[in-house]
Amino acid sequence: MAMAQVRDVAERAGVSPATVSNAFNHPERVSAQTLARVQAAVEELGYIRNDAARQLRAGTNPAVGMVVLDAANPYFTDVAHGAEEHLTGLGRALLLGNSAQQSDREATYLNLFEEQRVAGILIAPVGNVLPRLRRLKRNGISVVIIDRKAGADELSSVSVDDERGGWLAADHLIAQGARRVGVIGGPGNLRQVRQRLRGAQQRVKQTASANVEFLDSAAMDTAAGRRVTEELVKRPRSERPDALFATNDLVALGALQVLARTGTSVPNDMLLVGYDDIEFAASATIPITSIRQPSAQMGQHAAELLQRAMSEPDSPVEHTVFQPELIARESTLDG
Repeated sequence: MAMAQVRDVAERAGVSPATVSNAFNHPERVSAQTLARVQAAVEELGYIRNDAARQLRAGTNPAVGMVVLDAANPYFTDVAHGAEEHLTGLGRALLLGNSAQQSDREATYLNLFEEQRVAGILIAPVGNVLPRLRRLKRNGISVVIIDRKAGADELSSVSVDDERGGWLAADHLIAQGARRVGVIGGPGNLRQVRQRLRGAQQRVKQTASANVEFLDSAAMDTAAGRRVTEELVKRPRSERPDALFATNDLVALGALQVLARTGTSVPNDMLLVGYDDIEFAASATIPITSIRQPSAQMGQHAAELLQRAMSEPDSPVEHTVFQPELIARESTLDG
């Protein structure tokens, strides 16, 4: 069955297509009796308004696009939830895209959002997309960068001090007696991984007897954490790290699975710290010490900055940097 059109509604209601249009867009211009006939015709025919086409003709779209690095990571789910809560309160919808840490997928979503003429975009970038984001802004689409300081005067950003987070993780491990710290994360060119590693290295350098080893996991999920840790436990115990700092909690959970399976006691044989403080870290068989990021708050604040940029294009650019917090649990604490 062909989809009903405006002319079909008009014919069924016994009015002109222009009257149907007024009933949809300016009901105050239509009598109550005529409005009731149009509404009845809509229900009988199952007519669905093509708001997307109407918005494109008008050059506007109230929706906001969002591109995250990994939609499977509860951290980004929490960020998106914080943004969505704020935007829906303003009558806007959030369209979520997952780049999966792939530049080509990121570009696909940016192309789609630009074609749909969304009002704004929130993005946790994979690589250097600043030239593309600047172009979007010149074309009238506001942009706010999440999980990375923009490094550009024309784009606002919301991020966490990841170097500080890495420093906190290493400081806690050293305070618990660790001297050989293994940092698991990857790919190594991912900004968050680099900064968290750098922070850990800076803290380890302050302790003469301590050293740090970077173990590139090539990905940031539980499978990657398992792969790296499976290789690690093949070493003689004397050549293994006595502590692991995973640059996100999914990697830490994968590492914990292998350590438990191979009889490596956590925390007696190996200390373990994660990053993000997702719910699964706290509820693991051995609750994992983690670096907490205010994820939902970050998403909400990013949405606030984006709304301001959309409503006031000349408003000042703002770079907000939240501070991380270490949450200590059984994976690094004795009894």
